[in-house]
Amino acid sequence: MPASQTGTGHTAARGGTFASIRRLYPYARPAMPRIYLGMASALVAGVVALLIPQVLRQLVDGPLATGDSAQIWPAFAVVLGLGVLEAALIALRRWFVLTPGTHIEARMRNALYAKLQDLPVSFHDRWPSGQLLSRAVSDLGLIRRWISFGIVLLVVNVITILVGFVFLLNISWILGVTFMVCSIPLWIYGYLFENKYSTVARRSQDQSGDLATTVEESVHGIRVLKAFGRGKYALRNFASQADDLRGTEIEKARAIAGIWLWLLLVPDVTFALCLLGGVWLAVEGQISVGDLVAFFATATVLRFPVESIGFLLSMTFDTRTATDRFFEVMDSENTITDPANPKTIANPRGRVLFDDVHFRYQDAPAGAADVLDGIRLELEPGETMAIVGITGSGKSTLTALTTRLYDVTGGAILVDGVDVRDLTRSELRTHLAMAFEDATLFSASVRDNVLLGRPESTDEELAEALQIAQAAFVYDLPLGLDTLVGEEGLSLSGGQRQRLALARAVAAKPSVLVLDDPLSALDVDTEALVETALRSALASTTALIVAHRPSTVTLADRVALLENGRITAVGTHSRLLAENEHYRFVISSLEDEEKRERADARLLLDETDARDETERDEEARS
Repeated sequence: MPASQTGTGHTAARGGTFASIRRLYPYARPAMPRIYLGMASALVAGVVALLIPQVLRQLVDGPLATGDSAQIWPAFAVVLGLGVLEAALIALRRWFVLTPGTHIEARMRNALYAKLQDLPVSFHDRWPSGQLLSRAVSDLGLIRRWISFGIVLLVVNVITILVGFVFLLNISWILGVTFMVCSIPLWIYGYLFENKYSTVARRSQDQSGDLATTVEESVHGIRVLKAFGRGKYALRNFASQADDLRGTEIEKARAIAGIWLWLLLVPDVTFALCLLGGVWLAVEGQISVGDLVAFFATATVLRFPVESIGFLLSMTFDTRTATDRFFEVMDSENTITDPANPKTIANPRGRVLFDDVHFRYQDAPAGAADVLDGIRLELEPGETMAIVGITGSGKSTLTALTTRLYDVTGGAILVDGVDVRDLTRSELRTHLAMAFEDATLFSASVRDNVLLGRPESTDEELAEALQIAQAAFVYDLPLGLDTLVGEEGLSLSGGQRQRLALARAVAAKPSVLVLDDPLSALDVDTEALVETALRSALASTTALIVAHRPSTVTLADRVALLENGRITAVGTHSRLLAENEHYRFVISSLEDEEKRERADARLLLDETDARDETERDEEARS
């Protein structure tokens, strides 16, 4: 489960910030030369900035003390030159590091997307999409900013502070030691800050992912929310989650404010103490006025590096959390993989055998019965087999196992004598195609959606698949086959989406076609046309069809009755009606449901006709 739901996600980060962030190195390795050059440029810029006080030291103790104005202009030129050089080096640092950071982000995002595509459906069943989206967008963006900015400045500023201390000690060891001793509380608080801030940062990023999930679900389900008048309920749920995130962000802000208090207070107190000590040492003649000026000028140069440690630490700890969240996905085990020595199907015919198949979901409670408990079923090449059963009997699960959306937990499924686990997933899915009851389309053209499984299909094959699925409506769309269907195809009706999904499965030209109730959203007349076309299309294709309507059963050569995860009867529709009482009960239930659908369709048609007639009468009167 995601960390936000299990409460255990932060345990993975206990290895330490460095250990977590070090895992980014394989992705950052190609960019490291430029990042190192950026660090070097920034470090030289810091050293150049520290040299300016040394010039001022010579200026105060030399020309200004002696009144030799002729020496002022050379000193001015040196300071100006150092300032220009520092600015050029800072610009060079930015040029070195900005582009590599975007390449690292792109590399990680591509790897994450590839991993998500490779992980089994069981992983996506457990993970909310918003959590995955937040990792792919906000977390990787944070990592990019840290690599391009945070790590460079953190390393450079720490080194600059150490070099600056050497300059301070060289000017006056008493003032230098005072400055260093007064800085110790900053390092102590920084260590304590890590433990406190990391926990809050992790909770914040997980809550952001949960909030993204809520927004996504609300947008996708906007029709349902509006239809049931539940917009205010959704808003209250969103506001509650947003308020929790707000509270966590305030907690983060308090933690950051705490370290900023120390980062601002300690340097000011240090300056005050060093000023008192410096004036006293100057009066005693132990240091010159130039030394005093140089000391405070150097301390001023060090002020930003010291103050920046706070936000750089918080940025680093945020990045550590983002890295942990990224690798939570990347480290997820893929239980459905290609075999080390894959087999092939040289002569695909479409024979399918379910050999003592057992299956249970990963999160099933201990002691629970298998969803599928010893399925034995054989489909001959070219045969159409219908699966019927009451709700929850395991019909959809059985079809999902054929294409390895899930793997069997016992037994085997063989296609043309080869265990599906011995085939690569890509080859398996060239022999099998599937159409789901919940038809999902992509934000692409009609053509791209239908040819998803076989992009090389000809226009004639595309037209044939559309004709079989009774999807000729696509030619009436604004751009025909090139019309974009919109996100998840929600611009189309449910029946239109199902027909395109069915056309997609048919266009793939598989040897085995698996249909998980793909006609449920069609009206009875359209369904009849589709079934007639499918009879011809399935003549040479093995088909496994989950039937929720008696009319769909008539497509099948044989029918398998699924009851409590077992196949209890196999035969023709007429024989099972005559011999099996439970089959008669299932068919009777399906007939009652179909009658209700027909009645609803007639009622809707009558209401539409009455409304049209009323509108015509009003137009005639006007």
